[in-house]
Amino acid sequence: MSTKKEYTGKKGLDVISRERFGLQRKIVANMTTDSWRNIPHSSGIYEPDATNLLAEFKRLRGLPGWEGISLNSVMLYAMTQGLTACPAMNAHISFKRRTVTGIIEQYADVNISMPMMLPDGAMMTINVHNCERMNLREFQEYIGDVRRRMEKTNMDDALFEVAFDNTMQELKRLRLVKVVLRLLGTKIGAGEIHKLKGAEKKAYKALPGTERLTKEDIEQGTSLFSNVGSVYRGGNYLAPAMLEVIPPQVVAFALSSAVEKPGVVTHADGSKTIEPRTFLPFGFAIDHRALDFGDCMPFLNRMDDIFAHPEQIEAWLKTPTVS
Repeated sequence: MSTKKEYTGKKGLDVISRERFGLQRKIVANMTTDSWRNIPHSSGIYEPDATNLLAEFKRLRGLPGWEGISLNSVMLYAMTQGLTACPAMNAHISFKRRTVTGIIEQYADVNISMPMMLPDGAMMTINVHNCERMNLREFQEYIGDVRRRMEKTNMDDALFEVAFDNTMQELKRLRLVKVVLRLLGTKIGAGEIHKLKGAEKKAYKALPGTERLTKEDIEQGTSLFSNVGSVYRGGNYLAPAMLEVIPPQVVAFALSSAVEKPGVVTHADGSKTIEPRTFLPFGFAIDHRALDFGDCMPFLNRMDDIFAHPEQIEAWLKTPTVS
């Protein structure tokens, strides 16, 4: 299959596409670069046997009130349960390397940053606020409302609010050169950001926050959850082994797609057999400045309990994690 040649690039290579960074890609590039430059990552893969949980979810989907509840929402809600049990992972860190001083703030509010697909196919991370105060139905409706408002949102405008706020934080830290260069990058040359102007801007800003996404919907949460399984459905094993922890968060999760493979089943009489089982692996990464693996045990123990006793998820439809 031939590909149309656009022009000849560096070193005589035939370039078929060339696209400058938009605001969304600038923000992602900046945040992930800060992550790898400043955070000592440690990671693991948690691979629970989800056979019984998936069977229970399938049963519940046939009951009144469970219409439209997705497995993604169930897993996000399970993560909320785990983070509520393990505040050390639901935290932000501030660290000064020169003086070797730092502060870790743990939060009761579980605000999960979650990448979502934009109408144009790009990805944007949305902050799902106060997951611990919602039941599963409210959580599903919250996600649905975010998608509705996303369709009416000028993403460059919303992202600019976030980027501007971040720049002002850099100014407060007296990082003047970084601030000046960042502002110039949005105003001139290849990095120029084209914002709404005039009547178009006035009409857009007149939309209330209930009809569009605002800075609060896009700002950093207390942890990050990505569903890689919703992107790749090839049926083969794919569990991200390394993720970017986005500062000031201290943990990131990435759920894989379910995979069927042999598993050891222990029966009531203590005997064991090897049977086809369905596993639901997910990778997680931690900021080693804030967490050791031992600090994560309350989270993993809570997840173990959910997968071992999936009948408990029926109560999530009516009962929030925290009253």
